[in-house]
Amino acid sequence: MGSAGLARLHGLFAAYKPPGLKWEHLRDIVELQLLKGLNAGKRPAPEQRVRFLLGPLEGSEEKELTLTATSVPTLRDHLLVLGVGHGRSLLTDMYNAHLTKDYTVRGLLGKATDDFCEDGRLVEKTTFDHVTREKLDRILALIQGSHQKALVKYSNLDLQTQEAYEMAVRGLIRPMSKSPMLITGIRCLHFAPPEFLLEVQCMHETQKQLRRLVHEIGLELKTTAVCSQVRRTRDGFFTLDDALLRTQWDLHSIQDAIQMAAPRVAAELEKSLRPQLGTQQLPGPGQHWDSEESRSALKGQAADGAVGG
Repeated sequence: MGSAGLARLHGLFAAYKPPGLKWEHLRDIVELQLLKGLNAGKRPAPEQRVRFLLGPLEGSEEKELTLTATSVPTLRDHLLVLGVGHGRSLLTDMYNAHLTKDYTVRGLLGKATDDFCEDGRLVEKTTFDHVTREKLDRILALIQGSHQKALVKYSNLDLQTQEAYEMAVRGLIRPMSKSPMLITGIRCLHFAPPEFLLEVQCMHETQKQLRRLVHEIGLELKTTAVCSQVRRTRDGFFTLDDALLRTQWDLHSIQDAIQMAAPRVAAELEKSLRPQLGTQQLPGPGQHWDSEESRSALKGQAADGAVGG
């Protein structure tokens, strides 16, 4: 594999984690497929150079591809954003941009458990005949309104200024630093008691907080509720349409996915991070991150908590 092929491995891509597959196993599979693809390619000719040494010549280190991943939630199935090589720094930029994520969250009325999961230890059973779609929608509207006020608070913006108003219109208001979970949008997609399905747009969330959200909604409805499924459908500017299926976790598919995503990643990060970046330029379409190191890395975006695997 030549230097051009390695250069195409610097960036971000998304993979679809099927139900029951732990993130560590996904990482290992992708690592193995990348190494197989790299080893199957034609080896580059060794570089020749003259060196003047004061001591004996030590054994030279071979170039290798190292892959790592940070802890991510064990969701039943979800979108997982990965970075290779200098894509690791892009994952940091995604985190600093405080981008929102989309989830579908499935709830079940009528019982409470110790961990807010459907399969947790049963704590209480309640009736739910009085719960209607209208009551649920009203509770969701109150939750969204309170979180929008909190978003303004953590953004440290004065909404009376023109700049803050324009940012609000463009949906660019973000916390200035780490904050509690903030919900920017929440609505009911399906209501068929005891089951209901929510769409949640949020940031700085953990899986336990999303499960607790279902529990608190149940309490507000004068009943109880548990979470039966959490599924991430969007992570920043990556959606399920971008996610590589398991059959596509190979070298060439990953290279193509990184190259297809690169222009959008650069544009979105520049838009979100412009105040912090100043005059620093992100790589544009068709450009690669400059690489002087021979070591690359694969890294998964982190999030705390877990929903049953």
